[in-house]
Amino acid sequence: MALKMSAPRKRAGASPDQAKLDQVVAQTLKERDARMQGYREQALKLYPWVCTRCGREFNRDNVHELTVHHRDHDHDNNPPDGSNWELLCTYCHENEHARYVDEAGGVETGSGDTPNQDATYKPFSDLKQMLKNGKD
Repeated sequence: MALKMSAPRKRAGASPDQAKLDQVVAQTLKERDARMQGYREQALKLYPWVCTRCGREFNRDNVHELTVHHRDHDHDNNPPDGSNWELLCTYCHENEHARYVDEAGGVETGSGDTPNQDATYKPFSDLKQMLKNGKD
């Protein structure tokens, strides 16, 4: 179903400032071009709108839920061929970063968290002696 767009209504006595409108349009186009140079827009052009982990498909209505994951976790590594990117839905992206944190010993670099301290208590260090004393 196609939507019919009507022309904006003019207020009585108001005339648009053409120079101001031209400036707004030019600025909008400039900002759009800058965004299109960003890695997310490049990745959305390169790859189909499908989460590479769960296979969920996206369209214009929900593409905001599709994220770009840097395979090497380096957000400054953005080759133009997209070889360091994969498209992930927000859920799979969160899961990927959680797995990365787990592999890194509980701390993601730059997260602001303090590293987890390894446990120093060794409950079974005297096990042999405890068992020996229990038999007596």
